[in-house]
Amino acid sequence: QVHPVESGGDSVQTGGSLRLACVVSGYSIVSGCTGWFRQAPGKEREGVAAIFGADITRYTAPVKGRFTISQDIAENTVYLQMSSLKPEDTAMYYCARGPAWSRSYCLNLQTAQFGDWGQGTRVTVSS
Repeated sequence: QVHPVESGGDSVQTGGSLRLACVVSGYSIVSGCTGWFRQAPGKEREGVAAIFGADITRYTAPVKGRFTISQDIAENTVYLQMSSLKPEDTAMYYCARGPAWSRSYCLNLQTAQFGDWGQGTRVTVSS
């Protein structure tokens, strides 16, 4: 297994922005599935955004309109641009490899369908 490496987490105030990066190895992101997830203290890990193939994306309701997932194919890196951050966005953020064989499974962002998890990067949003 090859695990991705996340970076970019920080402490910001409400309304701030951050860009997280996920450097992937072991597969080509342009033909795969990569998801961003987060886990707040005392809560289950939840999906945030996924990208399937070159540019098919999906966002979960809490972040839609505020977060953008994108990828740099040359760098095999997947980004999560986060804007208008809220205290409820505070969590450890993880990226993971998803099922490249199914667009629907990828975009459903079910944790059990993803593997090769990174170590995570912490985001803290203060009010």
